[in-house]
Amino acid sequence: MALLLFVGTGVMGDEREDQQERRAERHKRKLERYQSNWNKLIPKYQNLQFAGSIGLLSAGIGWDYGKQRQWESEIMFGFVPEFSSNKTKVTFTVKQNYVPWEVSLGKNWVLEPLETGLFMNTVLADDFWVKEPEKYPSSYYKFSTRIRFHVFLGQRIAFDAGKHFPFRRITAYYELSTCDLYLLSKFTNKYVKMGDILSLSFGLKFHIF
Repeated sequence: MALLLFVGTGVMGDEREDQQERRAERHKRKLERYQSNWNKLIPKYQNLQFAGSIGLLSAGIGWDYGKQRQWESEIMFGFVPEFSSNKTKVTFTVKQNYVPWEVSLGKNWVLEPLETGLFMNTVLADDFWVKEPEKYPSSYYKFSTRIRFHVFLGQRIAFDAGKHFPFRRITAYYELSTCDLYLLSKFTNKYVKMGDILSLSFGLKFHIF
């Protein structure tokens, strides 16, 4: 009887240890998933852009993801200086980029021959509106003056700095973009040329992770 009790106690002790180990392992996996989800929210790079229909100068943060980091999402704030309007205005942009492939140029240099995507831009000022004010006749304006939707094409060249530098990669780019209102003007007015509806921008990306 004593032998049976001893064996039974040992088995129960082993089961308790197994349960505790499984519990600890589940808790560890849960913490790892939790940390991984939070890490995804950390911006992967900083962005600085000149012109491009989103302000004279814009700055923001971005996230790259996908197997080849071919997708990027960005948010940016810019400004329109006073010389081009009656007062300085702030802009806000949400941007989605797609870079399908890259070509190694050797010695840490990389060419990204195609970049494309969409972005939405708004001016944070009371002078612009989403829904036309009541002072205008119904359907007088058939578009919003506050929000513009854009499409763009561009190219990039990047330098992989390595782990000993503050930035993993530094990317220079240019983009040609146009917006919904410009495209509508082009299709409805034969006197509007392609050069009239395109906007050129230049920028730098500083990749941290």
